[in-house]
Amino acid sequence: MPHMTQRNRKLIGAFLLVGSIVLWSVLATWVYLALPEGLPGLVLIVYFIIAGMGWLLPSMAIIRWMARPDRIG
Repeated sequence: MPHMTQRNRKLIGAFLLVGSIVLWSVLATWVYLALPEGLPGLVLIVYFIIAGMGWLLPSMAIIRWMARPDRIG
């Protein structure tokens, strides 16, 4: 079975990155809309910081997978 080249991983990873960011933004919006009205501003700031940075962990894993060097042999 042929192994996946870095070039192929980058192509697939680009689609995965875009898809994961879109999915995360939809999820974050859904959670925001489900929050009760009248929350203090500090709570909303904390939520937006978490929601805004939450896409980083899955993206870092995808980028690390994309950057793996090709196997020799």
